[in-house]
Amino acid sequence: MRILHTMLRVGDLQRSIDFYCQVLGMALLRTTHRPAQGYDLAFLGYGSNPEHAELELTFNHGVTAYETGTAYGHIAIGVADAQATCDAVRARAAALGGAITREAGPVQGGDTVIAFITDPDGYKIELIQRS
Repeated sequence: MRILHTMLRVGDLQRSIDFYCQVLGMALLRTTHRPAQGYDLAFLGYGSNPEHAELELTFNHGVTAYETGTAYGHIAIGVADAQATCDAVRARAAALGGAITREAGPVQGGDTVIAFITDPDGYKIELIQRS
């Protein structure tokens, strides 16, 4: 068994595609449009299944915002340089809606460098620096 994808509901599909591709370096892998059923999908990632897990963005027609709830935690992404990724988010935040919620630095009680950002819909993303 393995994880194939994680799905997030988004209020603006193109805005979210732009954020994940332009800020986090993902590629748009494929889209599905289901107008009769009232939704559109976009699959993004750093590679496609089955070698890589993907991120599925779901846009339900007519819905522009969701409540995240108290059960959602975060998505974790390995990055070469957490500070550089934070700088990219900061540089594009006004245009693409992302925000830094924890600057890059060592995790409390350890030496792994992490940061937290949010996407345009408020989903938390942990950046974990990997050499």
